Amino acid sequence: MSNPLGSTPSLNALRAFEVASRHLNFRLAGLELGVTQGAVAQQIRALEADLGLKLFERHPRTLALTQNGQRYVVGVRRAFEMLAEATQGLRPEPLRLTVSVTPTFAAKWLIPRLADYTRLHPGVDLRILATERLSHFHTEAVDLAVRYGRPPFGPGLQADLLFEECLVAVGSAKWLDGSGPVPAAPGAGRYVLLHDSQSPWDRYLEQCAEHAPAPPPQAIWFNQTTLAIDAALTGQGVALVQKDFVAQDLSAGRLVQIFPHAMQTDAGYYLVSPRKQRQPHAVAELKHWLSGA
Repeated sequence: MSNPLGSTPSLNALRAFEVASRHLNFRLAGLELGVTQGAVAQQIRALEADLGLKLFERHPRTLALTQNGQRYVVGVRRAFEMLAEATQGLRPEPLRLTVSVTPTFAAKWLIPRLADYTRLHPGVDLRILATERLSHFHTEAVDLAVRYGRPPFGPGLQADLLFEECLVAVGSAKWLDGSGPVPAAPGAGRYVLLHDSQSPWDRYLEQCAEHAPAPPPQAIWFNQTTLAIDAALTGQGVALVQKDFVAQDLSAGRLVQIFPHAMQTDAGYYLVSPRKQRQPHAVAELKHWLSGA
């Protein structure tokens, strides 16, 4: 009697492929699977040989799915989801949701509030995918993303405003106490400006200064907002950041608003999700909690 599954690749190889497709890194895939980087690479090579197709493009620091890999991973991931659903029907497991956010949003806004969510939703396991790059909903099984910018964010995606962009200049309260009075204008004085990829200091100084600012003071540049905030907390200078990211630090007195001006822009932070959801009820509850947190 013929085996209808005889031509199906091994489940271990398929699982290695699915995990590697999310991380685009064999080392990180190995960490998730509990095996070595070499073991993952060997499974992928065996799978590609079995299929006679190349699934990944190998680059020096990362991987990229080929067109065949992108097509194949959709079906493979759906198959694993079906297996998980069948198993859950026999042995219920916690519901799992994947949320894609930037490292700054995760560290400065989401993590301080997570205890409240887990208390209210004990049956949900959250997977926080913190990355600066744009995550893909289908290939990375992302249920919900927090994205900065202006909608629309793409076809088939729903965007709900979480909060508008409101930038404030903040510094350490202890540092301010020992450094004398705040200058009349943001551009005047001895302050070190802490820059990040989203801090438009030039526009802030132009729009919010009470008079034409002096030549730019000394500056330090960071590639992530969370690093600029941490530098401000340790008294390294003044950071221009989203007010919601430092609200708790301002409330606790760890940071103070150095200048009274707040700059509103036409951008914001949005909750973005596919219109066709795998778990619509759970995602709707998560959106509701995020909007009220």
